[in-house]
Amino acid sequence: MNLSTRHRRYSVAVPAALTAALLLASCGSDGDDAGQISATASSPASEAGSESAAGHDHGASDAEEIEAPSPRLVTTYDGGILTLDAGTLEVISDEKIDGFNRVNPVGDGRHVMVSTSAGFQLLDAGVWTEPHGDHTHSYATDPELTDKVYPADKPGHVVRHDGKLILFSDGDGRIQIFNSEDFRDISGDSGAPEPTVKTADSPHHGVAIELADGTLVHTEGTEEERDTVVALDADDREIASSSDCPGVHGEAAAKGEAAAFGCEDGLLVYKDGKFTKIQATEDYARTGNQAGSEESTVVLGDYKVDEDAELERPTRITLTDTVANTTRVVDIHTSYSFRSLGRGPAGEALVLGTDGKLHVLDPATGEETAAWPVVGQWEEPLEWQEPRPTLFVQGDRAYVSEPATKELHVVDLSTGKILRSAELPQVPNELTGVTG
Repeated sequence: MNLSTRHRRYSVAVPAALTAALLLASCGSDGDDAGQISATASSPASEAGSESAAGHDHGASDAEEIEAPSPRLVTTYDGGILTLDAGTLEVISDEKIDGFNRVNPVGDGRHVMVSTSAGFQLLDAGVWTEPHGDHTHSYATDPELTDKVYPADKPGHVVRHDGKLILFSDGDGRIQIFNSEDFRDISGDSGAPEPTVKTADSPHHGVAIELADGTLVHTEGTEEERDTVVALDADDREIASSSDCPGVHGEAAAKGEAAAFGCEDGLLVYKDGKFTKIQATEDYARTGNQAGSEESTVVLGDYKVDEDAELERPTRITLTDTVANTTRVVDIHTSYSFRSLGRGPAGEALVLGTDGKLHVLDPATGEETAAWPVVGQWEEPLEWQEPRPTLFVQGDRAYVSEPATKELHVVDLSTGKILRSAELPQVPNELTGVTG
């Protein structure tokens, strides 16, 4: 892999009144990547405090203390990765890296896993917060694509749940399990954490999640056929299993420690030590992408019914109640893609439609409560690796990319107002972030 690193800064014009409003709204508490935290408009260079982290065991000798947690965004493009200030949308760094690369937050508020040809490579987004008695201190430094790579043959799904991070390798069924917080400070004498490793019986395109009680739930199968999900206790003893999920793909966790897995004829839910199949009413009804929320017992999913389509552009979504074990199918009257699904701070179901609107649904009833225009109308490309408008949610902000204009938009999820838009130096593809 040809890899080089360059750091550059780009100026983005920001209305003064909006900058001030965002600064006043910034908070001083820390949280993980599922926490509710508003983006601040402070950039490390301009808003850093006078105290440096040097002399403290905070992880980087060149880090500077800042007034409050400063969330950052990470977006890929063809040939590299951009790290941005989530408040101002200023580009802080540009890391050059070849190939199509995927990005997922580690869950410690600081790091991102980059799926590369060599495995899962660790990116330090350069912002973090540490407790200090009855208050906290926040720090910022330059982002860095580190040399730490967790080997994986065909790196696949990355899952965060209840403080755990799990990496799944599609080529060899390798499951790597971490405590997300172990990544928070890995400089100096503290190296990158090493995983607990387990292995699925057969290599396949799979996924795994560890629940709060230590139960590991993961898929089984082969590239030709996969229909099985198993639950294991901490000693790798089987608690339950089900082979009633043809084409199993993806997972989402819901409030109450329920894990839902998509099938080609409905969904399979693991909860309280057993699996429950929620059968679709149509013979072929594939849910392959889902979004869960710790605030809701309902899981949002996609819904495709044309088994022979080269690329189906569905207009219906699923809302699966993991308590009642029922699925509601809702037509939102616009198509969407696998990067269109998200959840709001109160568990709202969010869908970015090809009509350019961010649709907000009540997960309990399926009622659409709002539809906010954000981007221009678009069509999902045939190749799944190609850029398309992408939704990423962090706290009470939705970040929406618009590849056609190279723009990124920040949406206030309480009002639907676009707080800021900025044109990027590259066409954005994948999108994620950290809370700082």
